[in-house]
Amino acid sequence: MKRKNIFYHIIASTCMLLGLSSCSDFLEIEPQNEIILEKFWNEKADVDGMIFGCYSGMQSDNMMMRMMIWGEFRSDNISRGQNLDKDVNLESVLKENLTASNYYTTWDQFYNIINRCNTIIKYSPQVAAKDPNFGESELKADIAEVTALRSLCYFYLIRTFRDVPYSTVAFTDDDQVMDLPATSFDNVLDSLITDLERVKDDAVETYPSGTDTEKLYQTSRITKEAIWAMLCEMYLWKQDYQKCIQYADMVINAKKKQAEERQRNSYSTTDYSKFGGYPLIGEAYTSGLIYGNAYSQIFGTGNSSESILELTFMPSDNMPSNGGVNLCYGFNRSGVLTMGYASPASYIVDDVTSSIFKVFKNKYDARYYENVMSNMIGKYVYQNSTIYFTSTPPSVSYSGLYSEKLNKSNWIFYRLTDIMLMKAEALTQLMSNAQELSEQDQSYLNSAFSLVTAVNKRSLCQSVLKDTLDPKSYATKTAMEDLVMEERHRELMFEGKRWYDLVRRSRRDGNTKYLSNQVLQKFTSNTSAIQDKLAKMDAIYWPYNVDELKVNKNLTQNPAFGSGENGNYDKTK
Repeated sequence: MKRKNIFYHIIASTCMLLGLSSCSDFLEIEPQNEIILEKFWNEKADVDGMIFGCYSGMQSDNMMMRMMIWGEFRSDNISRGQNLDKDVNLESVLKENLTASNYYTTWDQFYNIINRCNTIIKYSPQVAAKDPNFGESELKADIAEVTALRSLCYFYLIRTFRDVPYSTVAFTDDDQVMDLPATSFDNVLDSLITDLERVKDDAVETYPSGTDTEKLYQTSRITKEAIWAMLCEMYLWKQDYQKCIQYADMVINAKKKQAEERQRNSYSTTDYSKFGGYPLIGEAYTSGLIYGNAYSQIFGTGNSSESILELTFMPSDNMPSNGGVNLCYGFNRSGVLTMGYASPASYIVDDVTSSIFKVFKNKYDARYYENVMSNMIGKYVYQNSTIYFTSTPPSVSYSGLYSEKLNKSNWIFYRLTDIMLMKAEALTQLMSNAQELSEQDQSYLNSAFSLVTAVNKRSLCQSVLKDTLDPKSYATKTAMEDLVMEERHRELMFEGKRWYDLVRRSRRDGNTKYLSNQVLQKFTSNTSAIQDKLAKMDAIYWPYNVDELKVNKNLTQNPAFGSGENGNYDKTK
């Protein structure tokens, strides 16, 4: 971690958040540790401001771009967009020409948020001791919230870099030693799970829902459900499949309970039996062969009934915008749709129109039309889609296209179908490797298939929903494992999930064969060199930035990238 005064920036950003005109006077007059204790940490509102500052910091273009690029851009989903000449570092990422000097190997904003969370955990108990309106349950809920945010940041870091510097100590003084050695992936993951298990019961179950803003809190802030979702995924990476299923069921059951409550209160009349009893939003609009409803609710309106946790960008023009999506995916400039730095890989663009069906399987999958707008990524770029199957070929119209620098699409961390497919993956991994399935293996396989089918079926543009996945084609563990990966590919495309799914598969397989085969689909040249690079397990992680290595002598570069001094990929390692 770089030697710089992180806390100054934390205080300054919080002052702006709280509407204070200036912090400079007292920052210059008194020692920082005295300012923290005597001038700032006095009441619950101070803690609230710092927590909101964590979410605000995560909305920054710096962090949004990395959550997108780290989780998506090395995968088979993404190719070069027409504006990529404006970002040579990103072009290098897309070409698998990563070096330690690449701008996107920096991680300072993640550690900024981590340190904010550590600071809140350190000082909020002292605030509770001063403020009689700050009760014990509120204190525990606040600590649970920032513990989860800290864990989410570390989870991004280890999935990207593997081993990273890890600390739960608040760095509030320049005299503190910050050049920590990297902690192993497994040890960090175990620590994150331990932390979340410790605080999960202290988190808020539901926030007050009197105003529209408060209603958003159910999915735009950490809740018990969000922590369950995080534990579900972390246990999946740990390969503790029973625990993954346990937390997946907790999320699924909570969503079913919420759906039953909506129906009791006449907020919903949806027949969930057509989706296997899972409370999914159907793609069909109320009449005719017109589809796109699920997209409009999940990605357009946002904070839908399927949502668990998303980074919410408020619609007002004077509030932060989703600059990452605007730059990477595209925007509407004076009525003209403009491609960003990225585009869908050509084999995805051609998937349905040329009847290749490598990804979406059939022309009735709404997700194809929602994700791909000609040669442009559609997801998160517009608010509403209307897919007309009243004509041949089907036609699509998009509305609510976000203007340049005014993208207000939320960034979804977890939603119901993601959790369902994690459970399906865990069930598949519980199967033995025997050629002949036991009764228990068959039960696991059937349960996994039913989850995948439910997710797949809700995306079909058909008046009468029919199963398009034939169970006879997925009668083995290997076939089911591939099906789950394929369905996650279709369902979560462009959501910052794909590269991490491929890395998790490689960790489980102990090799990069599946990852390499998938990624090579988007390349038409230099394929042998790229295949050589991706053959090594070390190379699926990112290098430490060369500046981090200079300031932190306790860091040792990823072996795939040599010493890190020249930043070059070393194919001999």
